[in-house]
Amino acid sequence: MLKLIELEWKKLERKKVIGEAITYWLILMFLPIFFLKVVFADMPIVRFGESYAAALDLMIAIQMGFILFGASLINHVFIEEYKNKTIALSFGYPFSRKRLVMAKVLFIVLAVFIGTLVSFGVSGIATFALNQVMDVIPGTPTAADLTNYVIRMIIHSFAAALASLIPLFLFGIWKRAVIPTVICAVFLMQFPNFLGLLRITLSPDFLYIIFSILGVLSVILSVKFVNKLGDM
Repeated sequence: MLKLIELEWKKLERKKVIGEAITYWLILMFLPIFFLKVVFADMPIVRFGESYAAALDLMIAIQMGFILFGASLINHVFIEEYKNKTIALSFGYPFSRKRLVMAKVLFIVLAVFIGTLVSFGVSGIATFALNQVMDVIPGTPTAADLTNYVIRMIIHSFAAALASLIPLFLFGIWKRAVIPTVICAVFLMQFPNFLGLLRITLSPDFLYIIFSILGVLSVILSVKFVNKLGDM
């Protein structure tokens, strides 16, 4: 399986994918301070800037933006291969299609997990460094804050990786449509905001659990029906 995952990496336009990941990191690392300093500056009811512990919830919501990176990988790993008809060659390898699909899925999960993990790291460092200059968040992070950040960073990076797979079955393998895949990812990223507009209160952690379950369900359906959906 590791060799199949490595093969997926070698088949990608690696410079393009790495460049895309770097773009996400550069954007997301400055967003927490931007939101606290500009967007929420005149909104006293928003309390993300009260402490580093409170800012964590904002950090988590922002880093879930890597779901969009997962949608991009679905396009590269699945949709483009279907459209270029190179998927038929891959399906001709001396192992089952289900195993190949699982290798592709594990590659996407690993890439999004690592990408989100790195994004959490650089964003946390950038937020702390910029806060020393702008003084947006009072106080300094405690050992408990740092421990909580690391734990949540790992958990929510994994949640982002699973959530990014939600469009896989319907739009990636069945419909093989790029734009709906991206729109689905954007919708998932903005879903907590939609709930806020509708005045629906739902725990973010519970929401990410639901997203993770839906991602796993999408993978199960993809593996189960890959033989029935054809190569074209």
